[in-house]
Order: sequence, then C-alpha cells, then structure tokens
Amino acid sequence: MFEEDLKLKETIRKIALLNAVKHNGKAQIGPVIGKLLAEKPELKSEVKKLASFIGKIVQEVNNLSLKEQKRILEEHWPEALVKVRVEGERKLPPLPNVNKYPKVVTRFSPNPDCVLHLGSARAIVLCYEYSRMYKGKFILRFEDTDPKLKRPVLEFYDRIREDLIWLGCKPDEEYIQSDRIPIYYEYAEKLLKDGKAYVCTCKPEVFRERILAKKPCDCRNLPPEEQLSRWEHMLNGEYEEGEAVVRIKTDLNHPNPAVRDWPALRIINSKKYPHPRVGDKYRVWPLYNFACGLDDHLMEVTHIIRGKEHYTNMVRQKYMYKYLGWKYPEAIHYGRLKITGASLSKSKIVQGIREGIYKDWDDPRLATFAALRRRGITPEAIKKLIIDVGPKTSDVILSWENLYAYNRKIIDPKADRYFFVQNPAKLKVKNVPKKIKAEIRLHPDNPNRGFKEYVIEPKGKDNSVVFWISKKDLKEKNKVRLMGLFNIRFEKKNEVSAEAIFLGESYEEAKKAGIPLIHWVLLGSEIPCKVVMPDATTSEGVAEAYCERLKPNDIIQFERFGFVRIDKVDKTLTAYYAHK
Repeated sequence: MFEEDLKLKETIRKIALLNAVKHNGKAQIGPVIGKLLAEKPELKSEVKKLASFIGKIVQEVNNLSLKEQKRILEEHWPEALVKVRVEGERKLPPLPNVNKYPKVVTRFSPNPDCVLHLGSARAIVLCYEYSRMYKGKFILRFEDTDPKLKRPVLEFYDRIREDLIWLGCKPDEEYIQSDRIPIYYEYAEKLLKDGKAYVCTCKPEVFRERILAKKPCDCRNLPPEEQLSRWEHMLNGEYEEGEAVVRIKTDLNHPNPAVRDWPALRIINSKKYPHPRVGDKYRVWPLYNFACGLDDHLMEVTHIIRGKEHYTNMVRQKYMYKYLGWKYPEAIHYGRLKITGASLSKSKIVQGIREGIYKDWDDPRLATFAALRRRGITPEAIKKLIIDVGPKTSDVILSWENLYAYNRKIIDPKADRYFFVQNPAKLKVKNVPKKIKAEIRLHPDNPNRGFKEYVIEPKGKDNSVVFWISKKDLKEKNKVRLMGLFNIRFEKKNEVSAEAIFLGESYEEAKKAGIPLIHWVLLGSEIPCKVVMPDATTSEGVAEAYCERLKPNDIIQFERFGFVRIDKVDKTLTAYYAHK
C-alpha cells in the first residue's frame, strides 16, 4: 500500500537522508518515524504498518556513502540541508534575507600592517562559514590605502594568505585596494560632479567648530565646477598634505557629529611615505569608509559581518549608497570578543617585535595565528570556538582555557603519549628479580595505535636498574609506581638522586593502596629535550628514545606534563607547549 504512494516515499527518504547526515551517514529509524509523524500526524494510526516500510528506506539510505547522501540532498532539498547543518551541528543561525540574492557573498578585509591574530578569527570564520553554508563566495580584500599611519608591509600580504589557508578559510577571490585607486577616483569625481561631495580646504579646527555647531563650512556649497577644479589641484600637487580633503555630504543635523560630512579622500606625501606596492604613484588616497563602501557594492557583497564598532561606518556609507542609487548590503554587527590574557593590539605586537621583546611573529607569548600554530593549537579548535560564540550582539569575554578546552577535545583522541622527564634526577631501583618486558600503549584508549616496548634488565650484584625521574617526584611518598612498569619504595633520597627497592609488578595493588604513578625514562635510552613554554621560558629534561621517530608538527602528549607540538627533531628534541 505504502509502496504506491510516491510522495510519501520521497518524504520519508528526505527525512532519512537528513537524519543520516546528522549522524555521520547512519540514519536512525526511531527519529525518522518521529519526524514523519510530526509532519503527518494523520499517519499515527498506521505507525505499526509503516515501521517496516520506513525501515527499508532507512536501510537503503544507510547503504549510501555520506558523500552520496549529501549530494542527493544538495540536488533535491538544498534548503533542508542548510537547516540541518545549522540545527543538527549547532552551527550558525541563518543569515537574514538570503533569498533576495542570487548568491551569498561575504568578505574579510584586513589591513596588511601586521600578521593575523586571534582577534581576527571571528570575522574570518563567520564570513567563511556563512559563505560555505549557502554555497556562496568568500572574498579576501586587502585594505591597504594608508601608507602613512597604518603602513602596509609586503611580507604581511603573504603571511595573511598563509594564515587563512592554515585556518581552513581559503578565499575564492582576492582584491588589493592599492590596485583599485583609479576606480575610487572615478567615483569621487562623479560625486563631486553631482554635488554630493566637496573638497574642503578648511583648517581642521575650523571645520570641527562648524560641524559641531551643525553649520556648513565655506567649501560645502561651492559649485561642482569649483569642486572638480579643486579635485584636480589635489591630484596634480597644488595642495600639500593636510591642505585639502574630499568630504561626502550628509545631514548636518545628524545627532552623531561623526556622521556629519565624513572624510572620503585625503592627500599623503607620497615621496615621504611611499606605498610598498605602488611607490609614489598616487598622492590622493581613499579613507576607509569610501574605499570599503564602494568595494562592498562593486564586489557584490551581500552580507557584511563585522564588529558593532563599525555601526557608525554603516550609517556614513548609506549616504554614499543613496547618492549612487545603490542598495546597502545586509549588515550583521556582532559584539566585542575579548580573550583575557591575550594581547590583541596590532600596534603593541609590532612594537614588541621592533624592540626585541618578542623573537618573531610566532613567539609563544603572542596570540598570533603563527604562534598558536607553533604551539599546536589546531585551526579546528579556533573555528569551533568562534562558531559556538556565533554572531551574537552582546560582548563576549573568553579565556585561554576556553580555547584549550576545544583544542583538547580535538587532539586528545589522536595524540600519542610519551614520557618527558623535566629536571631529571637519577633513580636506582634494586632487587629487580628478573628481566621484565614492558608494553606501554601509545594511546590509553586505542590499542590499535601501537605500543612502546621496553626490556628492563637488572644488572650487578644488587639486580639494579637506573632510571631518570623528575626531581619533583622525589617529594612523593615512600612508595610510587613507575607507570606501566612496577612498584617501588624509596630508601634514600637527596635533591638530585634516589635509591629504591622493587616491590612488585601488580598495578591493582598500587591502585588499591593509592600509590601515586610517576613517569620515567630508562637511563641510556633517552634524548635531550627542551619544551618552550607559553611565557617563552624553556623547560629542559630528557625524553624517551621513542621520541626520536617523531616529526615536526606532530602533536603529542607528554604524560603528566601536557600536550606539545614537536618543532625540531635533532640531537635535542624541541617542542612547544600547548596546554594541559
């Protein structure tokens, strides 16, 4: 009976596919039945007969690969797939007015005057993820039109590109505003010609006094011919830096003085402040609101996603859009994101590098992407943190621990475990009764990751074995257990060494007696190791010889110490500390 109802069959198939995508490719029959009855309550009386029919469709869906399931949904029910991404994976709330546009276009627009840091992550991740959610376009736009105060630096263009790729947010298109100066000139001339802008030659203090009094300056109402003449003087060098600025006409009675006749273009002494890409080719440069406002329209940006400190910029730019007959994009203004303990000031970072406070852009004390990458903070953790915070308008205060919690959840299941003994002391264990073969899992929850094998062979009249242990573990109680090996009792201790006797191999006895576990490295089977900490200090010691097979960028856990990223494997193992 149900087989003949093609419409019902398609509805069930859609529900099953959506459920499968939510559960990594495997739909669950119970939720599918529940969802169907929620949509079609009239079928409740038929539920027993329906169960078998639904089960067959669920089985057919589960026989497909996850990739094929997504493809079918994207082909037949793309809107439903977007919804399940948002709701099922608890990602991002829908964007407003998506259906008004043929394609969602977002942009990230950094000034290349510094490397990217954690403060940039929210704009990047939100813009990228939304573009992907709606199969749209993500644009990278370098806003580099201030060669004087926010001077661009050539190396940062490439560093920003590299950081975006590392973060998993590779742009679909790239633009550089210093390549687009003729475009900005074209629109400046149009606005001047149409009487919507003017060239102001007033002294700054005079203009400020007039604008605060809600009165026009003497330049505002000069005819377009005079404005265009002044514009030519700006371009050909008859005005010096600071002597003329192009302003967009707005409402002089606007309650916010910052909105009234805002500056659009100004003169910069290009001989004294040449641009790193175009040199002294241009002397008139657009300010942020002019270049950004024009580019958002010309690049067909549909959704501007940025901090609420830009709200006034939106108000300013809307005047220009009105004059040009354009519709302003959808604007989403999120609240401030502060991370306690992290310096997110680009100027302070640059100053610290210049003064030698920081060794480089990846100094572990910084919150730059380069520093986080070197420490073993994963891009997935950063993205997950930002997505969970979302674009909410309220201010958010996070701590490093919030980021570490996301990172720990990602790396803990796959990070192999090794021993690193910080500040090592020698431990001699006597009366070891026999040769002992120890197999220690690389990961406690996953035997498939393999084992480390050690043969502990007692020597000498006292059947002794010598280990490295941490000096701090000399402060433990008289009895301890060497992890994965055997139990011992200290007999002698001083600040740099200890002697102990063998007690037995039973882990259960140690657990029952509450004996603490300590890690160790077998003497003669070690590699010198140093770990660079988040405060740039170095913890030195020895690591087990198995660490010699590690490679740079491996993320591992040093037992009882923390997660680290391997930086260099040489005569000395160098690692960077991530977190506990």
